[in-house]
Amino acid sequence: MPQGKPVSVPDDGLTTRQRRNRPLLIVHTGPGKGKSTAAFGMALRAWNQGWPVAVFQFVKSAKWRIGEERALRVLGDSGEGGPVAWHKMGEGWSWIRRPGAEDDHAANAREGWAQIKRDLAAEAYRFYVLDEFTYPLKWGWLDLGDVVETLTARPGAQHVVITGRDAPERLIEAADLVTEMGKVRHPMDSGQKGQRGIEW
Repeated sequence: MPQGKPVSVPDDGLTTRQRRNRPLLIVHTGPGKGKSTAAFGMALRAWNQGWPVAVFQFVKSAKWRIGEERALRVLGDSGEGGPVAWHKMGEGWSWIRRPGAEDDHAANAREGWAQIKRDLAAEAYRFYVLDEFTYPLKWGWLDLGDVVETLTARPGAQHVVITGRDAPERLIEAADLVTEMGKVRHPMDSGQKGQRGIEW
């Protein structure tokens, strides 16, 4: 495996090992497919290291089963890597605006964020996936200042990956690693719906 070399080495008083093992705040954003998929791939790596992993999904239905959820739950229960906790917030797809439903989704998002804050404070996990977390921020359901402050001040060696389109600039500026997924072409452009094994 090729060794990556940093472009510059900061004068921060840290050793190379300390700098290498610094916990990261990661954002996967942009209009292209693959943001959550990439985050779940990182969760697999974390599981393999024996790290406790937590996934918080902010807009998926509790009834909807995705392949990554099943795989990570089975792996988490296998006793070979780290344990895995999987949480889904809300009811159904939050971007489908139903009359009177927004308050429920917003309340669920706030409770999900409150749980994440408790888990971060307790250092309950080593690796977090906050899937489609940019949407509650975009819709104003969560306080962006509180989110950025909490994530940048998190204790210990906790890595956090956030996925979703339209990540706020303030979150991007606070992150250590930001990837923007761009769309060149997608089957939905020509009328093809999502399919088993590709989308879930």
